[in-house]
Amino acid sequence: MGQARPSMQELIQRRRRARFVGRRGELDLFRRNFTFPPEDERHRFVFHIHGNAGVGKTWLVRQLEQAARQEHAALTACVDETADSVPEAMAAISAQFAQQGREFTSLDRMLMTYRQRLHEAESIRVEGDPQTPSAGGLAAARAGLAGIGLIPGIGALTGAVDPAQLAQGADRLRAALSARFRNQQDVQLLLDPLQALTPLLVAEMSKVAAAAPWTVLFFDTYERTGPLLDPWLHTLLTSERYGKLPENAVVVLSGQGPLDPSRWADLSDVVEDLPLEPFTELEARQLLAARGVTDEQVVRDVLRLSGRLPVLVSTLAENAEHPGGVGDPSATAVERFLKWERDPARRSAALAGALPRLLNEDVFQAVVADGAAELFAWVRSLPFVSRRAGRAQYHDVVRAQMIRLQRSGSPQRWSAGHARLAGAFAQWREAAAAGLEPAGLWKHEPWRAPRLEESYHLLCARPSVALPDVLRDGIDACDAGPAVARRWARTLAEAGEDTDSDLLREWGRDTLAALADDRRLGIEVLGLLLARAELDEAGRVAALVVRGWHRRSVEEHEAGLADFRQALALDPGHVRAHFGSVVMYRAMGHIEQALEALDRADRLDPNPTWIPRERAETYRQAGRREEALAEFDRVVEASPADSFALAGRGQIRAELGMERAALDDLDRAIGLYPEYVWALLRRARLRSRLGDVAGALDDLDRAEAVAPDARSVVGERGRVYHFAGRYEEAIEQYDRALVLDPGYAWALGSRAMTHEALGRRTEALADLERAVARDPGYAWALAQRERLLSG
Repeated sequence: MGQARPSMQELIQRRRRARFVGRRGELDLFRRNFTFPPEDERHRFVFHIHGNAGVGKTWLVRQLEQAARQEHAALTACVDETADSVPEAMAAISAQFAQQGREFTSLDRMLMTYRQRLHEAESIRVEGDPQTPSAGGLAAARAGLAGIGLIPGIGALTGAVDPAQLAQGADRLRAALSARFRNQQDVQLLLDPLQALTPLLVAEMSKVAAAAPWTVLFFDTYERTGPLLDPWLHTLLTSERYGKLPENAVVVLSGQGPLDPSRWADLSDVVEDLPLEPFTELEARQLLAARGVTDEQVVRDVLRLSGRLPVLVSTLAENAEHPGGVGDPSATAVERFLKWERDPARRSAALAGALPRLLNEDVFQAVVADGAAELFAWVRSLPFVSRRAGRAQYHDVVRAQMIRLQRSGSPQRWSAGHARLAGAFAQWREAAAAGLEPAGLWKHEPWRAPRLEESYHLLCARPSVALPDVLRDGIDACDAGPAVARRWARTLAEAGEDTDSDLLREWGRDTLAALADDRRLGIEVLGLLLARAELDEAGRVAALVVRGWHRRSVEEHEAGLADFRQALALDPGHVRAHFGSVVMYRAMGHIEQALEALDRADRLDPNPTWIPRERAETYRQAGRREEALAEFDRVVEASPADSFALAGRGQIRAELGMERAALDDLDRAIGLYPEYVWALLRRARLRSRLGDVAGALDDLDRAEAVAPDARSVVGERGRVYHFAGRYEEAIEQYDRALVLDPGYAWALGSRAMTHEALGRRTEALADLERAVARDPGYAWALAQRERLLSG
């Protein structure tokens, strides 16, 4: 049979590639990589394209993808900034492989479940808790499960951290999710979606890789997606945590900046760095000649106006039909482009379409009005406008020049256009708020997205007037979590650049810098707002309360208590501030103050659940066991399914020698909440005391499956081995715990006792010395050291 004739589309693509000028070296390097087998040291698994906006990164990515598919029979997928989370990136990869006849069935099924459960989880409240779960709370819970900071009760088990303090956030959220979803796999899917989804992606890719010569994943606009995708992608490529990637997979990253050296520096032997600069003059002239632009006057004008940025050279080349008329020294690239479009309506529409950050037909209608439908179709056909996720998007370089032209050319029209857009987004925001509680708005994306766009346009229309309200929004954004806070801060930064406002630019720069560390949960941003935003009294109270709770999460107890005190000085009836004070006082060992704070909160907001539960826990930590038991009885009687009260009562009963009743309580708590680590650890200790070593170790296995890197789970295993007389195994576990946290004083003290049991008095004294050095107030270790020295 004769060779199949090419299709029209293939012929068009060939001609377009033939007209592709510049970047030949990069394209040839990429092609040559497919000639080296993966085992060859010359083979590169990662390509990194980077350069300033407008240098042609996306165009080069498209050429590389075409070359991979058509010349090397590769299966490919391209992820860009429309994927604003790792699960969405996986969904984009799956969808594009499906278009090539390779469906990721198991991954798609799990992604569908994840989206459904995430949607259902948004409506969950923790009954009786002044704090309601939010997107930020969910993110904090996920982060906390990676270490002991939010693992319920782990620190308290060893005397290091208050269990209720840790349980308030992650455990109550987990309990709320567990109450909502019977299947604990759904709970874990929400709290750690990457661990649930990524192995499925890897498995699916391995299947398709077995039937194709190569698979290539492209990640474009990495300057936007990198903060979300980079840690996950690096882990995917360098470890087997999610499974083994096929050896014939290649990854291409394309963004404005270099890769994070702290993460990628040690991979230079497998990463091919491809920095892109603007065209040389020779390359720009070659492109113009290929497009038929040879008049020297026009060529010089294009070179001058474009700055040799490929996107502008290409745009100007497509429209440089008539020489002459280009001698105006004040003309910009945008002005030159608009001169070649003679229809005033189209010229106006092209400029107006650059005003919004997000552009679809509804938004375009709001800013253009007359003839919007027809004009929008034309705007979408422009060479610098791409279609992504149902929206039109101007190239950043072109949009930046167009909005600068409008801002300087007609300030009144600029302000009026942004005011119209702000009004439209405000209407969409109000419609999205229907049926929602005000406290939950910032966790609701259909409300949050138009609010951020409304803020952007208000800042562009009247920066100084809009800024105070937008800064006040930052408090709620921080309360919703660092990811939401970053989007809010980026809105300030982009408005600063687009309005050329030093004030907005400074706020955007400073708030983004303050959000660099997700583990800080926005504490530094709230400090900026309190110091510089000129908040009213209600705003200061809100900022102080949110910062206080975030400080509780990072164990800054004194600073958090100071925040709650300041908030209560301004608003003595603020229940959430009273609740925060209770938690802080207790964490600091100030039991009487905690009880007084509970009494004040009880008078303000009598509550049948959380106040007696917190009072019971406070009594327990104070050693007032009978009073604690009475309070826990009240809570359990009022709410028999309260797993936290059951576990707390079980601990009290164990301390009072009521082992069988205690075991019953802990069994019930774990039955209600199977991944309740604090209760599993308490039951393990109780089972160990009752001689059920196998049961204790089984509980610890379950706890470690939930929190594999939790030092106290490992430390408790050492304790069980010690009291079972298995001293060498106990030493191994204490060693593991100290690898996780070298400053873990409890493990040092416990290991000292095991060394003593083995007759190693010198090693025991050394461990006790280290424990006391780490924690000078560790009374038990001080007493044991004194005993050994005196003996």
